[in-house]
Amino acid sequence: MNRPAVAVTGLGMITPVGNDTDTTWDGVCAGVSPARTVPELEGCAIDFACTVSGFDLDDAVGGRAAFRMGRYVKFAVLAAREAVADAGLDPADWDGSRVAVVVGTSSGGSAGLTEQAVALDRRGPGATSPAGILLTIPNMPAAEIAIRMGATGPSLAPCTACSSGVTALSVARDLLVTGQCDLAIAGATESIVFPVAMTGFARSGAAATRDGDPGRLSRPFAADRAGLVMGEGAAVMVLERADDARARAAVPRALLAGTGATTDAHHPTSPHPSGAVARAAVEAALRDADWAAADVEHVNAHGTSTPLGDAIEAALISRAYPHRPPVTAPKGVLGHCMGAAGAIEAGLTILTLQRGVVPPIANLDAPAPEFDMDCVTQQPRHRPVRRAVSHSFGFGGHNAVVALQRP
Repeated sequence: MNRPAVAVTGLGMITPVGNDTDTTWDGVCAGVSPARTVPELEGCAIDFACTVSGFDLDDAVGGRAAFRMGRYVKFAVLAAREAVADAGLDPADWDGSRVAVVVGTSSGGSAGLTEQAVALDRRGPGATSPAGILLTIPNMPAAEIAIRMGATGPSLAPCTACSSGVTALSVARDLLVTGQCDLAIAGATESIVFPVAMTGFARSGAAATRDGDPGRLSRPFAADRAGLVMGEGAAVMVLERADDARARAAVPRALLAGTGATTDAHHPTSPHPSGAVARAAVEAALRDADWAAADVEHVNAHGTSTPLGDAIEAALISRAYPHRPPVTAPKGVLGHCMGAAGAIEAGLTILTLQRGVVPPIANLDAPAPEFDMDCVTQQPRHRPVRRAVSHSFGFGGHNAVVALQRP
């Protein structure tokens, strides 16, 4: 397919191990999970998670508008600010009509909605916030970024559960190659560490229950994996046509070479047991990138630490990439950041391409014996990587894969 190449020229992250891209990278490479008891979850069946901490979100966002932003929106605004600065851009200098914003989320402001419902029930309408609606609707990350950046081009908020971040990157790429924008601010955000959501995951059976140190519970691809640990955060990227980046002397972090998406159409929460439809998303991304499977030198796996999900993905990896490229799974460190996970993991894949380092899977000494895959364990693996893929699979059967390469 003859289309303009798309470059990633800016990257911003906020995660449980770092409030920016570099500290996030260092934390993921250290391979230690920050999962801890969360006071607000006292009395819940699951009272621990990987959370963003160590600074005041309102101060970091700045201005009076912070009162109208949910936690998930603040994450996105901060990540976007870092990404735009990293790209060497200043919103004061661009034509906002040519700037798109595509920022996904899975649950959006469900925490804010719950807080407002509790306030209404306990204390009446006067106790609710005038910004109550703004604290809940899932388009607000994209909207607030657009407001702050003066971006008046297309503004979209994809929701494909845990693959929302990769979906956002794919949509943004399409806007660029079809000429609907010249710059795209794209990524995803999530924050659902609150009692209703945590109780729901406990009741679903998808989450790990307390068994010793919470930091040891997320162990993707381990024989004794026992469920996911919740995380939160955001990642945002600046995308532009590679020729445009070159014209302004920007140095791309990576090229977005291809994307693929399919839907299992099988079950609301369980992936299709054959893995065939998810594998079709991998194959679609490779076709889009014009790669053979053997071209893939690294796989950033979805790897949720759930018994069924990891088994299906492990089988997919061994079939789709028989040459056994090194595999990592950041959820061992970060927990499952839900709607933000795909964007965060795509960002980490970009850093692997740039730095020639594959981070280890936390809490894993070796994959389960039945998994024929080369998992990076215990220590980061230093090796040049030119082409890599990142998998994202979400509730509802949403499968999304992004192929990334060095410029």
